[in-house]
Amino acid sequence: MAQFFYQATDSKGKFVEGDIEAPDQRTAIQKIRSINHFPIQIHTQKPKKSFSLDIQLPSYELFPPVSPKELLNFTQQLSTLINSGLTLDESLGTLVKLTEKDKTRNVLSDIHKRVHAGSTFSAALAEHPKVFSKLYMNMVRAGEAGGVLGSVLDRLEEFLEDLQELKGKVASAMIYPAILVLVCGSALVFLMLFVVPQLSSVFGEDMQGLPVTTLLVISMSHLFIDYWWALLLGLVFSGLVFRNYTNTERGGHQWDALKLKVPLLGSLIQKVEVSRFSRTMSTLLKSGVPVLQALLITRSILTNKVISKAMEHLHDGLKSGKGITEPLRKINVFPPLAIHMITVGEETGSLDDMLLKIATIYDKEVERSIKQIISLMEPMMILMMACIIGFIVISMLMGIFSMNEIPL
Repeated sequence: MAQFFYQATDSKGKFVEGDIEAPDQRTAIQKIRSINHFPIQIHTQKPKKSFSLDIQLPSYELFPPVSPKELLNFTQQLSTLINSGLTLDESLGTLVKLTEKDKTRNVLSDIHKRVHAGSTFSAALAEHPKVFSKLYMNMVRAGEAGGVLGSVLDRLEEFLEDLQELKGKVASAMIYPAILVLVCGSALVFLMLFVVPQLSSVFGEDMQGLPVTTLLVISMSHLFIDYWWALLLGLVFSGLVFRNYTNTERGGHQWDALKLKVPLLGSLIQKVEVSRFSRTMSTLLKSGVPVLQALLITRSILTNKVISKAMEHLHDGLKSGKGITEPLRKINVFPPLAIHMITVGEETGSLDDMLLKIATIYDKEVERSIKQIISLMEPMMILMMACIIGFIVISMLMGIFSMNEIPL
């Protein structure tokens, strides 16, 4: 039996804390609910009371004020409180007390103050566009209009959970290639900065008669040692120029078009965008957002500018009453399977459910494609680094052999 510490609300909406013994977390939740308490947070260790010295440090907006994980926790907890019968004002007040991070607490406190003063929840969220996306705000607005805010928050919770799960799979899949690049890169730097200079000292100052490849490796080593700062500045400058160009309308469109033409990568990007489009549209339609408005919101969250631009024709087709299937075929973005499923969904009046099935199918396709790309990347990276390191080693050995007049 383990001991669980919980924070919950009772049947009257009062905030309570306590501990309970149970074999696992699910049983603990059931026990807490059996005493008419609605659990908000459950910990295996007693939460420590945090304090701050209230020292204001300069902040730089490198990271969002609220992380995706914190946003998911906020949505889960707010959904639990509202579905347990608390008002929005009471629920927000409770969450402000529970939040430990200062930035998150400041955001929630501002939202609570605005709602308490009479603002709608969606209008209060709109004051924090760096935290709450257009999708989030519009779904909340639809939930408020239909009086089903709790249900909408449940759908948002599912949406954010699926998004986090997909990101987690991608991140975990990229760990090994990242380690491989780091190790190989470190080996290359070590050779150029330490091994090559030591070996080149054997040749003395007069390097006449050395093979061209040996001279090339030695020159590159000197370049690394003497002008590393210039190489670093050049790399940073090139990165900034590239980023600024791709941030422009023309540059971004050209870069996204190029990525779609790359074998395997282009197919992966298409699958990711199809999954994102389908899941977002489904979530919005289920929440009562009108289809044209849902399409505009969905277009804004697509990351590939070429695919997003193509969706304009879909919007025009819907606006003129052509439905969604025919314009989708013309823009040539969705795979045939997805278009067929959308056609069935539109004809049977279950478009939102069919879009969700498409998202589930292509989430699995994305995972499969990522594994395929990584399985190809690993041997290619190993082979490439082996060729580079082998070239350096062989070039230096050729120089040593030439000095000793050993025929190759």
